[in-house]
Amino acid sequence: MEQIPAGQIRFSTEKLQKRIRELGQEIGQDYAGQELILISVLKGSLYFFADLTRAIDLPIQLDFISIGTYPTTTNQKGIVRITKDLDLEITGKHVLLVEDIIRTGLTTAYLVQALQARMPASIKVCTLLSNPDEQLINVPIAYCGFVITATRLIGYGMDVREQGRNLPYIAELPKST
Repeated sequence: MEQIPAGQIRFSTEKLQKRIRELGQEIGQDYAGQELILISVLKGSLYFFADLTRAIDLPIQLDFISIGTYPTTTNQKGIVRITKDLDLEITGKHVLLVEDIIRTGLTTAYLVQALQARMPASIKVCTLLSNPDEQLINVPIAYCGFVITATRLIGYGMDVREQGRNLPYIAELPKST
């Protein structure tokens, strides 16, 4: 198995943890006294989700959702399906969808729409990283860790061919990768 070389560290472990604590405090204040369900979009948001949930000083419920492409349409972008659905009932509950990164917004918008059909009390999005320059569709981002530009990143849940997710920081990938 080939090793994926990480380049310059873009967000250190310390910087990530500091920002996540701030997001957790903000979410805790905004949802004080309300029932909140956090939904992780697997696999990329796993590390962010784990740290974020520990930074929120509220009773919360956790669930996971995963998406993938249809096997016969792997060359077409934007055609996705839910491969792991929720276990919890979200009707009438406040929902916070947690993403690792939002680029075009197409996948997140699809998930928000699918979840809205289940009639939650509210649905908002929390993302660690957002690239507004690449967004093709407006996504209701309520909480954003960092705004980025078009660069390839690895670490803290983001991968290249399923490698690099476990890095405790986020690094830029060299152009040749």
